[in-house]
Amino acid sequence: MIKPIELSKEERAVATARLRDYFSRELDQDLAQLPAEMLLDFIGKEIGGVFYNRGVHDAQQLVQQKAEDIVEALYGLERATPTR
Repeated sequence: MIKPIELSKEERAVATARLRDYFSRELDQDLAQLPAEMLLDFIGKEIGGVFYNRGVHDAQQLVQQKAEDIVEALYGLERATPTR
């Protein structure tokens, strides 16, 4: 089972306020608090995973690049040794 994305009370309040503002500004529609919360839940459930996965992918890329940088830096610390 996939764990749902959970927002804190404060995060939900900010998100619903932004949705309500967007509807008012861009669509000239009033969006009441309950429909805004329902829309937020829908977005989180139905398409939130797309954004979450993109963030995970971006983080993986960053960690992989940093790991490669560390390995490269470690090779730079190696000292020449005599060979026979």
